[in-house]
This record gives sequence, structure tokens and C-alpha cells, in this order.
Amino acid sequence: MLTRTTIHTGGSWRGALSGETRDVLDPADGLPFAEVAEGGEADADAAVASARAAFDSGVWPGTPVAERAALLRRTADLLVRDREELALLESRDAGKTVEEGRVDVDCVADAFRYFADLVVAEGAGRVVDAGSDTVHSVVVHEPVGVCAMITPWNYPLLQASWKIAPALAAGNTFVIKPSEITPLSTVALIALLAEAGLPAGVANLVTGPGHTVGARLSEHPDVDLVSFTGGLTSGVKVAQAAAPGVKKVALELGGKNPNVVFADACETADGFDTAVDQALNAAFIHSGQVCSAGSRLIVEESVRERFVTELSRRAARIRLGRGTEKDVECGPLVSRAQLERTEAYVASALAEGAVLRTGGRRPAPSAARPDGGYFYEPTVLDRCHRRMRVVREEIFGPVLTVETFRTEDEAVALANDTEYGLAGAVWTTDAARARRVAGRLRHGTVWINDFHPYLPQAEWGGFGKSGVGRELGPSGLAEYRETKHVYQNLAPRPVRWFSG
Repeated sequence: MLTRTTIHTGGSWRGALSGETRDVLDPADGLPFAEVAEGGEADADAAVASARAAFDSGVWPGTPVAERAALLRRTADLLVRDREELALLESRDAGKTVEEGRVDVDCVADAFRYFADLVVAEGAGRVVDAGSDTVHSVVVHEPVGVCAMITPWNYPLLQASWKIAPALAAGNTFVIKPSEITPLSTVALIALLAEAGLPAGVANLVTGPGHTVGARLSEHPDVDLVSFTGGLTSGVKVAQAAAPGVKKVALELGGKNPNVVFADACETADGFDTAVDQALNAAFIHSGQVCSAGSRLIVEESVRERFVTELSRRAARIRLGRGTEKDVECGPLVSRAQLERTEAYVASALAEGAVLRTGGRRPAPSAARPDGGYFYEPTVLDRCHRRMRVVREEIFGPVLTVETFRTEDEAVALANDTEYGLAGAVWTTDAARARRVAGRLRHGTVWINDFHPYLPQAEWGGFGKSGVGRELGPSGLAEYRETKHVYQNLAPRPVRWFSG
């Protein structure tokens, strides 16, 4: 079993001040394979104090931009060096396949390089014309200060990088709390930052539960910004805890994402095959444990039966198993709680009239699927409607619901009929329709004839209850900055407003 002193403060690794530990379970068999420190409020306080001291000393915010960028690039190189080890760790920790883990590591390295390039390419500030030759006016950007980062269990390494890379590029210090379920790759990333030469105290890590460590970081008076990625309920609690301190808050809270398929996308054999294949990818990558999963298939009625029949046939053939096994296409759910949550949603859908086309159960154990693993078959539920919980609420499991439409207006209305607004897609060969529908969808990312790709240079975030703020892109860097206007009078003289 891997045993780690997983709390990092002031440049040193240690255990929890309480001495408590937590087992990390392999979701493929439900057995512990690592042990981490179970931090608490006192550990969070110590980490914030370390980050505060490092920021106030100027050790990182005072580092020249070129040197900050160089450290981000060195970190990217180390990620590439350790790609296989990190991919395997992500697979055992989160349950995904090793190949998915490799893709994650590549994306993390890309994010570090992108923010390095972005911050170097910027000018010294934006000069503002004050209308006078005797005034020099400029708008500059400065780091926020101490950032608290709380990350989810589904993409632990990736989500950590989306926060850490821009925060460091902007000159901040931080404390990160990964999910207690999947903390190991974040621990590895903090170690790589230290190896790359990040000064002590700039990066701090506390492993532990959200209701103690996360809550304390959110309310801490010495924290200037809280960035949270996770569920809606927890995100509301974070915002409430941060509100009395009037901190900057960034929240990415998931989605219930529509994948809209028009009949014209299925007119040719290649078009039909591609749309079905992408619908599978949209719904079942990482067992549906993706905030942007296309878990709502909204398909034109004239092609519904043909489309759903073929989709269900292919879904039933997805190879489930331990993510480290050869030829496995989809791993387990991350925890027993997530498995039981998925089962409950499917049961509720069937009780409300949904038609089960495939899946809907735990698979039989096999050599690749140990008996104690949290496996659930890819599930397709037909004849769904908006009143069903399974259509309205985020599941985070391998469950695809099917709704139908007849007109473009109806398709848009269904796609937008959600309290979330993270991502969505439209499939059509009609370019004008594609632009119209994309323009009308109230979602932060809209794909046309594709699903899931993202670019580090393009903002990521959602409308409605999918959160506030953006990650990635220039706006992702701006989240970790304060804007300051510096107005210099080059020829000061008395105003004589007052006669005395």
C-alpha cells in the first residue's frame, strides 16, 4: 500500500496534526491501495498562514513574469516525463482507463504551457488617454493574493491544473484541497512544482474532507479568492461561507448537457455512424462522470427509433473493467456511493415511465471486473420527458436519457429547459441551422458536429446554476487578478477649489 505524508505547507511534507489518516480505495475492486493524511481545520489554518506569508513577502508575486512562465514550462516538461506514472495513478485513483489518464496528463501540460505563453505575451498595462499631456494613466493587473482551490474527484489532475497554472502565472500563492476520494495525482503535482523550483510556501496542499478543510478554507479571513469545482449543493455552501469576507469566488458546478441531433445529420451512412459514435462518447466517457457529459440525447422524432436502436446496440458492447486492463473501454464508478446513486436514478426513471433499452444493472464479475468493483452497465433510457428526475438532475453515471422533437424551436426549447447551462451540442448538415441553434443555446460551450473537445485558450464555464466565472482562456487568468488604475499627474498644481 502506498503511504504518503500528504499535507504540504511551507515547503515541507507532513501528516495531519491530528495524526488521522484515510484509506484511498481502488474503485475497480473496492480495496484500499493508499493511505493519506486526514487533515482538519488546524491543518487548513497552517496552510493558509504559509500561503499568506509567502505572498506578503513578495517571494512569488515579486518574481519577474518571465521567470514565473519558465517555472510553468518546467512543470509541463516534468508532467511529460512522468506521463505514464501519473496516468496509472489517475486510473487507480479515479477508475478511468489508463489511456484517458494519458490524455489528462497531456491536457494538463498544455494548460501550463498556455498560461506561461499568455502571461509573457501581455504588455505592462493598458494606457488610458486622460485628455492631457500632463497626466499618465494606466490600468495594470496584480495578483489577488492567497487563493483557496477545492477540486472534484472526477478529473483531479486536470481540474487542479486549470486553477494552479493561471494562479501561479498571475503571481498568487495558494492552498489546494483535492477530493478526499481521489487526492493522489494532486499530491504528485505539488511535488512536481517543488521539483521545478517553486519557492517554499507558494503551493500548499491539505488532504481532508470538504465539511472541515473545504469549509475552513472558504471562510478563512486570510483567503482572498475561493475557486471551487464540484456539485451545486456544495458550491452554494462555499459561496455562503465566502460571502461574509466578500472574497472573490469562482464556481464551476456541473451541468445537464443536451446533445441535439437533427435528422439531416443521419442522412448518409457516414453521418449516421459519426453521430451515433459521438453520442456514445458524449454520454459514456469515464462512465459518464464528466461535468460536460452529453447525458441528454435530444433527437429528431423521424430518426429516433433507428438512432436509439443502434446506439443501444453499441452501448451494450462497451467493454467494462479495471482501467489498467488491456482492451478495457470504460472503468468503474468512483465509489460505492456513486454506484448506488446511479442505481437510484435509474429506478426512479423506470418508475416514472422511462423505457430501458440497454444496461440498468451491475455487470457480472469477471477477471477484468472484480466482484467488489463499482461497475455499472452503460444505460440508455428511452421515452423520457422533462418531468423526470433523471432528465433534470445531474447523475454523474453512465446513464443516457432520450427525448425527441419535431421542430427546431422545440429542439432549442428542450435543450435550454434546464437550470444548468454548461455545455451542449448540435448535429446537422445545415450550416445556417447550426449557427442559429448554437446562437440560441444558453450554454457556456456549444459544439457543432462534435462533443467534448476543449482548448486551453478558450474559456470554460457555464450559464445559470452551472456556476460563476470562467476557467481557461484570458478570462481564466483574469479570475486570479485584481485590476488597478494608476493615475499620475506629471505637473501637479493647486486646485483652489476652496477659497481658504
